[in-house]
Amino acid sequence: MNGYCLNPKNQIQDAISRIRFSPSSNNLLVSSWDSNLRLYDVDKRELRLEAQTDGEALLDCCFESETRAVSANSDGSILRYDMCSGTSQRLGHHDDLATCIEYSEETCQIITGGLDKKVMFWDARSTSSVGLLRNLHAEVESISLFGFHLVVALKSSVHKYDLRYFDRSLQAKELSRDINVKCVRSNAELEGFAVGSIDGRVDLEYLCKSNSKNEGYTFRCHPKAKKGSRHHVSVNDIAFNPAIYGAFITGDSEGHAIVWDVLSKKLLMELPRYPNSVASLAYNRDGQILAVASSFTYHEAKEREEPPQIFVHKMDGTHSKR
Repeated sequence: MNGYCLNPKNQIQDAISRIRFSPSSNNLLVSSWDSNLRLYDVDKRELRLEAQTDGEALLDCCFESETRAVSANSDGSILRYDMCSGTSQRLGHHDDLATCIEYSEETCQIITGGLDKKVMFWDARSTSSVGLLRNLHAEVESISLFGFHLVVALKSSVHKYDLRYFDRSLQAKELSRDINVKCVRSNAELEGFAVGSIDGRVDLEYLCKSNSKNEGYTFRCHPKAKKGSRHHVSVNDIAFNPAIYGAFITGDSEGHAIVWDVLSKKLLMELPRYPNSVASLAYNRDGQILAVASSFTYHEAKEREEPPQIFVHKMDGTHSKR
């Protein structure tokens, strides 16, 4: 599997929070704590755009379209960017840090979560707020979306909503009262979602269990022990491969990225260890390119202070052998 560093000259000055491929091209969106939103052309290996904000850290980002993107920021603001000019406009804000953001093509809504214990919905056409989930019992750690299904991670539990009836939770799962969720990522083909936790566990859950031959289950990404005790490493991100049914990759705070087969419940491949924590992962639209953000995350005390880097791998099929 071939690989290269995407940004050897254009150094990102602070931690990378999220990377996302465009749904229609090999353009890669990058948000970071250095107050910049960047757009890379992976095919040409060049930086196409660098849009700077007013100083707030960008904690998440996503594409709205090929020419528009949005970000969730540390001052609570939600910004929309014109990817041709690099200009931005403020859509609104949370009362605390805005931690995560998604765009729904089905409803034309921008959906955001924050530490103010709210999930907010913004009409992408009018840029006005059209609703919110309030009085949630915990801060919103992560959200994920496919179709009309919205999955929300709140501390140690995960809740599922239908965007057509978003005022009530349709399904809730308590993972552990002592372990916080780090990320949740859903997948339309599996009709389910995977949850990464700070203790190195991944939980797989199906939204429609009656339609699946498989039940949800839990496994540890790194079951090896250190000095006689279990070694807990945070799972920072999970990315499903759109080209291989039931395959996803996990990235952790020790720089490990591992490809798993959900159906056979086994490890497919472990990539060479990265210089720093794996902060974010992204497959392109056909699953032929994998991008890995190697960066400190401010979540681990012993993280290596290496410059943030983005590594790009072109899949050759060896990682998909079952």
